[in-house]
Amino acid sequence: MRTRSVLALLPLMFSCAMSAQVQAATPPEPKVTPVSVQALPDYPGKEVMILTVEYPPGGADPVHRHDAHGFVYVLEGSIVMGVKGGKEITLTPGQSFHEGPEDIHTVGRNASQDKPAKFVVFLLKDQNKPPVLPAQ
Repeated sequence: MRTRSVLALLPLMFSCAMSAQVQAATPPEPKVTPVSVQALPDYPGKEVMILTVEYPPGGADPVHRHDAHGFVYVLEGSIVMGVKGGKEITLTPGQSFHEGPEDIHTVGRNASQDKPAKFVVFLLKDQNKPPVLPAQ
């Protein structure tokens, strides 16, 4: 039952965390769809959360962090990702990106102004911690 309640609240949690950092010229928000949450009995207190994220044309995320190991795998379109202190990289279908628990996700956007982009996110995180946190 806990898995269903977390999955049901995930879009709201993501939206709240993101809207706390809204700026004047806000790009279109991504659509975040929960796929699953699975506890890892071999790693007490840890779970894997899987999401799909769809960036509309010109869409982007505000700066944030995950307090998790995050793995991105691009399904469609082209996205630009980057963490504080690192270089921005452009990813196309079949390519992946990793960010660690201490990373500040400074860049996450659709590389296109006229085509959507879609990717899968796998988060290896502590149970009972939100998937998205404000950057600090």
